[in-house]
Amino acid sequence: MDDLKYPIGQYNFSKEVIDEQIPGLVSQIEVLPDLLSRSIGGLSEEQLNCSYRPEGWTIRQVVHHIADSHMNGYVRFRLALTEDRPTIKPYDEVQWAELEDAVNMPVDVSLRLIESLHKRWVRLIRSLSSTQLDSEFRHPDIGNVSIKKAISLYAWHGNHHLGHINTFKKKIGLEI
Repeated sequence: MDDLKYPIGQYNFSKEVIDEQIPGLVSQIEVLPDLLSRSIGGLSEEQLNCSYRPEGWTIRQVVHHIADSHMNGYVRFRLALTEDRPTIKPYDEVQWAELEDAVNMPVDVSLRLIESLHKRWVRLIRSLSSTQLDSEFRHPDIGNVSIKKAISLYAWHGNHHLGHINTFKKKIGLEI
């Protein structure tokens, strides 16, 4: 079951992220919109409404969740860059995924949002100095998170959900 829940493994918060890793991580964030579009391309409405694992979200909900999560991430970066270690507000991603728009809205709405958001986000990240990469926000449950660490987390997050979609496609016999 862990392979279905964490197809690329769980994120390791204790692993240090160094400046030299940032360009590769940013590239992963940059290409996510295209990879996501290609991964769901050709899926029918019925398939988009299927879960990638027992008791998991539908593919549609996964796409909308990525938009929700990455919008929050982008705002968290901006807060960390403009305030002194701001405490961010977490959100209940499970409840967000159950809201009507996440359950029923066409996925292309979130795909376009993710594409535009990632263009701004990548541009912002690539403009940051080493000092700015060390800027932090405070997550009430996790503690202090540097932008550097958050870049790593959101690169993992996109790949994590691509893994869900690809697992589903493999399960139904579609090419990945």
